[in-house]
Order: sequence, then C-alpha cells, then structure tokens
Amino acid sequence: MEGLEVLPVRGIGDVTAGDDLAELITRNAPWLRDGDVLVVTSKIVSKAEGRLVEVPADGPEREAARVRVLDSETRRVVARRGPTSIVQTHHGFVMAAAGIDASNVDKTHLVLLPAAPDDSARRLRADLATRGLHVGVIVSDTMGRAWRNGLTDVALGAAGIDPIRDHRGEIDPYGNELQLTQIAVIDELAAAGELVKGKCDQVPVAVVRGYPGAGTRDDPGPGAAVLLRDAASDMFSLGTAEARAAGLRDAAALTDTATDRPASEESVQRAIEVAGMSDAVDVQSPQTLRCTAPSSSPSALMRFGADVHRLRAALASEGLASTIAYDESGATIAVSGAAA
Repeated sequence: MEGLEVLPVRGIGDVTAGDDLAELITRNAPWLRDGDVLVVTSKIVSKAEGRLVEVPADGPEREAARVRVLDSETRRVVARRGPTSIVQTHHGFVMAAAGIDASNVDKTHLVLLPAAPDDSARRLRADLATRGLHVGVIVSDTMGRAWRNGLTDVALGAAGIDPIRDHRGEIDPYGNELQLTQIAVIDELAAAGELVKGKCDQVPVAVVRGYPGAGTRDDPGPGAAVLLRDAASDMFSLGTAEARAAGLRDAAALTDTATDRPASEESVQRAIEVAGMSDAVDVQSPQTLRCTAPSSSPSALMRFGADVHRLRAALASEGLASTIAYDESGATIAVSGAAA
C-alpha cells in the first residue's frame, strides 16, 4: 500500500426521506472513481430511509418519549449510570442510547439507526454500480470504547470491501506465526473518514482512496455483521454494577451441578479468604471442607448458615460447584472438580 487519501464530499446538504443517496453523492463528488471507499454517516442513511421518530420539542414529554423510543430499540441493557444507558440494540451493537441521535435534526424528531445497515450499504453500492462506479461502501456511526475515553467512528454496515484483514497463520519478521491478529479494517476506515467529516461541518460522506481491493468483489461481501461479538465470547457483556447484581442473584440460588474445573488448593483458599472464614474452615482436601458452628444457639446457627452460604458463593465465583451436608456440630462442603 503506497498511501491513503481521505477526501470530504461537500455540498450534500439536508437529506430527507426518499432521497436518492447515490445521486446526491455522485452529483457532489463527480471525481469519484473505481476502488474508492465511501464512508457514509448512518444519519443520512436513516434520514433517507425515513428512520425518524416524532417527539415533543421540549419539556418532560420529550424525555418520556425518548425513553419509550430507547426501550423499543433495546434488546438488553448492558449498564446504566444516571441518565446514560449503554444497551445492545436489536442489530447486536452495544452503544450509548441505542444510537438514537438528536443532533443535526430538527427538535421535533429523533433519528434511529438504519434498520439493517449492511443492507443499506449493499443498496447504495448497487445504486452506484448502475452509475458505473465500483466502490466499497461503509455506513458509519460514532461510538465510545470500553477502557478508553473519547469517541470514534466505527462501521455499522459495509459492502464491496472485506471487513477484516486476517493475519493469522502469517509469519512476522522475527519468525513468529501470528495466532490471533485480525484487523477490523472497516472500523479503521470509518474512523479515518470521520477526520474530514466532523460533527458540525455538514459533511456526511468521506472518500478513502488508495485502500487495495475495495470495489473489486463480485458480491457485496459479508458486511459489518461479522464484527459483532457473540454473547458466549463477550467477557464484558455487563457493566460493573449490573454484573455484581447478577452475581448476587446467582448466589441466592446456587447450583450443585458438577463442574469440570479443577478444585485446586489455590482456588479453594481464595474462596475461603473472600468469605472471611479462614479461621472457621478445616480444609481436609480441595474437595472437602469442614465448617464448625461456633455454638448451638439459634442466632449463632443462623449466622453460621449465612457464612456457609457465603463460602459457597465464593466457591461459585471460582467456577466451582458445591454441595452441603449439615450435622449437629457444623457442615461439610463437598466441592466438585478433580484436584489440580
């Protein structure tokens, strides 16, 4: 790759429902050529597709309407802090306020994300192809990132361009085989396009020129949907407070289902320390813990039962299931899993 150019498409102006985006773009960028990548702000795609909701212009009625719209666009809540909601949309995107936007639109409307951004990108690519232009198309929107401050544009939809550059199996200059490296190319190109679009300049389309392979596919490609991480592999699917609440709910109904995770001395000891029972537990083996009640008074036995349950919850946090058997002097906890 010799280098990239990032060029703004100016003059598009306000977009309304039913507008022909391919016509608007080519009229204002007659210099487009095969192999370019168009980075198109999702907002003008939504406007052209009529993805707007009418709401009151101000007052508590506007906020109530916004909440109703947010609920309708939400598959599940990831985290809430004050007025901010991070949710997963019905598309599968995790983002603030389900991507609902009140900027660059009149005060009586909210703009929703396109219903199917990959399909939107494919239609625009096809419309441009009828005009003799073979390009890649990215539908972009702004998102925050876990662990980092600041916003960046990412791809919600894509067509005519491979979404990922997969380096797995390649050999680096030091002779190491790359095992995990997959570059989210369309996200990087979306972010590059944002550098010339801005938020207040009314430049909703950028062109990235010089990226190899764009517009050369015979088919539209898999789209941006392949970048969505499924729930099973998402290690951060809940906010901190939400994950803690879910853990407490799980702890209230502990299972005795066996687990294949080893009950090592280290994992068991961590659970005992977290439960605050270092002086009350006899570790007969990583699979057998003996807890002795401090006395036989009703209040002491109630506290003892709570302590034992807290220990079982701590074991569960280590991925270990347990069963419990009470007797006159205390309880024996059987921890599932073979010794490491």
